[in-house]
Amino acid sequence: MTTFAEIAEERTMLSGPAVDHLLRLTASWALLADLSFSDMVLVAPDSGATEPGHFVVLGQVRPNNRSTLIVDDLIGSVQVTQEWPLVAEAYESGQRMVREVALSALAQPVPVWCIPVRFDGRVVAVLVRLQGPLRGPASLYEQAYLSVFERLCEMVSDATFPFREDAVTGPGMPRVGDGIILVNDKAEVEFATPNATNALHRLGVYASTEGRTLAEVGLRLRVVERSLEFALPVMEEVDRSNDVAILFHCVPLVKAGVVTGVVILLRDVSDLRQLNRLVLSKEAAVREVHHRVKNNLQTISSLLRLQARRSDEHDTVVALQEAERRVRSIAVVHEVLSREPGEEVVFDEIVRSIVVLVEDTVLALHPVEIVVNGELGTLPTDLATPLALALTELLTNAVEHAFIDFGGPDNEHVGVVTLNLGLVDGNAVAEIRDNGRGLDDSFTLEVATSLGLSIVRDLVRSQLNGTIEMTSVPYAEGGGTLVRVVVPTQVAG
Repeated sequence: MTTFAEIAEERTMLSGPAVDHLLRLTASWALLADLSFSDMVLVAPDSGATEPGHFVVLGQVRPNNRSTLIVDDLIGSVQVTQEWPLVAEAYESGQRMVREVALSALAQPVPVWCIPVRFDGRVVAVLVRLQGPLRGPASLYEQAYLSVFERLCEMVSDATFPFREDAVTGPGMPRVGDGIILVNDKAEVEFATPNATNALHRLGVYASTEGRTLAEVGLRLRVVERSLEFALPVMEEVDRSNDVAILFHCVPLVKAGVVTGVVILLRDVSDLRQLNRLVLSKEAAVREVHHRVKNNLQTISSLLRLQARRSDEHDTVVALQEAERRVRSIAVVHEVLSREPGEEVVFDEIVRSIVVLVEDTVLALHPVEIVVNGELGTLPTDLATPLALALTELLTNAVEHAFIDFGGPDNEHVGVVTLNLGLVDGNAVAEIRDNGRGLDDSFTLEVATSLGLSIVRDLVRSQLNGTIEMTSVPYAEGGGTLVRVVVPTQVAG
């Protein structure tokens, strides 16, 4: 789908700053559509047209409080002067054009406004408003909406709307239907919709607001004062206890550089804030669970270490130490999750902890350096725990066994174990390479002689649905052993 910026670049002569201005307008014009109960279309002269009077549609918005008049998507289409007769007049004259127009897509003539959009002192586009029929005579609130809309249209033509500093509407922002309060340049309330009045009631304001400031009825809003003083849109959330939260978004109305009033859009966000508190409470509970699991695993690790110290059998000591290291590698994952709980975890933090764990717990007769290259980023927690255990075993195996009988005690060869990480075609790839003695000719991973390699093989193939390969590196390429582990980043359920 072609974007606004792409259409503007390919089909118009608009400059970059002018396009940015129009983008801000389309980010804010849902407010205009709702206030006017109308469809709105933004057009600019088509630079690729062979004849004058052709305009390309850059954007289109439908009202939320009325049915649309334009069913088709017009974005990117070309409209000629005969179909949109007022557009060319508004663009050339720089004046708002209002008239009933018969459009081929509609059964009867409709009121059409063509509002010139200025930027940097010249007209760059035309905002077309197509108003559908109102349901009977306009109510007082509808009249107030249309009055505010007309004032905003003047700001569009004066290039004071949209605002450079902020968008007026967007995801999570209050909408016209949520509630509106209109105040004058003295911050006195001129009218408030029923939804806005209900929101004030929830804040404990029951006195009549008409003709009075909100401060006089017991509600002091800094955003109204700032919006009047600085002519900027400002937003503030007002809380009453833990059950009520109302979002106030102030949009200043400016004429000839002077703020003549402020439109306050209100939205009751109490349910959202309660939901956020529940989510935060749940996250805190999950963090506490991971913290306790980590503590329990560390306790088990300490018991295994104590038991190993009390044993006189070498094989028993080795087995207990290996079990203790595996428990600690699992605890590393829970330690990271206790800080940032969720269904995903930053695996690179786990890798750093694993390297420190291997360096602290493995005793090698030969000096060994562990180097880590690349990263895996964020991985699902279901993948992180078994992968962390597998990498711990592989790094430990390399440090402990790759350099046994590798030269005499005076050999100056430095042992290096390199862990290369990366994401390839949706798979997490880990390569452990050492510059040690390599594998025996009779070695096969299918008949692993150590418990550690058996654990890794089963973890990678059965639990992670991945592959693992172990090969000796030719002496001409540096020698040693290469282990390549490839697992899908989405673990099958």
